[in-house]
Amino acid sequence: MSVLVFEGFLSTPEMLALLEPASVVQTMMDFEAALARAQGRCGVIPQPAAQAIASLCRVELYDLPALVEASGPAGSLAIPVLQKLADTVALFDPVAAGYVHWGSSSQDMVDTTLVLLLRRSLRLIEDDLLTLLGHLLELAEQQPGVPVLARTLMQPAQISSLRSRVLNWALPLLRSAQALRDAADGALQLQFGGAVGTLASLGEQADAVSAALAAELQLPEPAMPWHTQRDRMVRLGAELGILCGGLGKLARDLAWLCQPEVGELALREAVTRDAERGFKRGSCSVMPHKNNPVAFLRALAAAERAPQRVAALLACMPQELERGLGGWQAELAEMAGLLLHAHGSVRALSEGLAGLRVFPARMREQIDAQRGLVFAEALNLLMCPLLGREAAHAWVEQLCRQIESDRGAAGSADLLALAQQAATRQALMPERLDPAALARVFDVEVATAHADRRVAAVLQTARRQWAELSDRPHW
Repeated sequence: MSVLVFEGFLSTPEMLALLEPASVVQTMMDFEAALARAQGRCGVIPQPAAQAIASLCRVELYDLPALVEASGPAGSLAIPVLQKLADTVALFDPVAAGYVHWGSSSQDMVDTTLVLLLRRSLRLIEDDLLTLLGHLLELAEQQPGVPVLARTLMQPAQISSLRSRVLNWALPLLRSAQALRDAADGALQLQFGGAVGTLASLGEQADAVSAALAAELQLPEPAMPWHTQRDRMVRLGAELGILCGGLGKLARDLAWLCQPEVGELALREAVTRDAERGFKRGSCSVMPHKNNPVAFLRALAAAERAPQRVAALLACMPQELERGLGGWQAELAEMAGLLLHAHGSVRALSEGLAGLRVFPARMREQIDAQRGLVFAEALNLLMCPLLGREAAHAWVEQLCRQIESDRGAAGSADLLALAQQAATRQALMPERLDPAALARVFDVEVATAHADRRVAAVLQTARRQWAELSDRPHW
């Protein structure tokens, strides 16, 4: 494993494999093979030389640990890779060895390698993100009319619906899916500018070779090389960071709602022992009764590490003149970290939501336990025309304080009962205050239906956007 164990723990086997030295070096070799083929086809280098170079761009022929070790003193992994490639080609064709990396630069190689790795990485992230969104949208569709206790500043507030809450989780992730598409369309472009971005060593053949290389790698050609134009790459990194933030919000909310004390949701039970790893998912080392929310843990860890990486990418942007010193090298490490975090987070949540259990009865219990306090604002608005703004607020506030003072007492009344009693004492009912209108203010089903109705069109639009993204081919 090429990353520290605590870094890899937060990712996935697929992403770790993609960023392993063998994968990175092979992708560098893919660039060099494509460059040789493109130049051979354009007549810039002899065709036999192109074939010789391309045939030896195979990572299994090289000592990977030695290449990685040499990258530090060299200042870039590209330098030892190119040197060993040229040495190996020279063993079979000394003439062809002179054409290795012809007219290109180490940054061309490294940046295009990053783009190729990003293309594959983003496919992994998007696949799991769309799966996660599918779970959320399915949950929203399958749970109409389920009331939930909405909370603000971590305190009970009013009545909402489960559908509204789920869409509150889903929409930022749906926007991230689209934003990643848009940012990737801008960032995933060929880097090929030679020493200072002019491809001067290729002369009149520069455009032809660039086009041929782009075709070989199936990458768009940019308007000009972007050696120190890092805005598109940083924008893509920022979108990965925003995605991690949205995943972290979802994970934190789910973890809170899955606490047994709240009990509105629960992860699947940890009853299946992993045959390969020998432990139960979410098990505790000392307390057999626990079912730890590991999926949420991993997503939150990613959310907490992503901001620093995005900040580092922004710090890397002021790169000097035509080719920078240190900035793009640092950018590589931060982007790799974001990919690890983003995929680990989205995969964990996708798997977690696949087994999510929903307890509508418990959600209703949480509402009923508030004894009508969550309808205080609606009651205040109902009483304003009768008592005036200030008096109505004071009237409702006094009733709420009475409930709070009686909290825990057996047989204590709820806000509706207290409001009915107070209105009767003040001769407000039935002449000035319709008893049916007062009862409607405290109707949980009415409040839930209102919340569902408010997001009905949003759900349909989200389903359509999700389907369009799912049907659209990858980069």
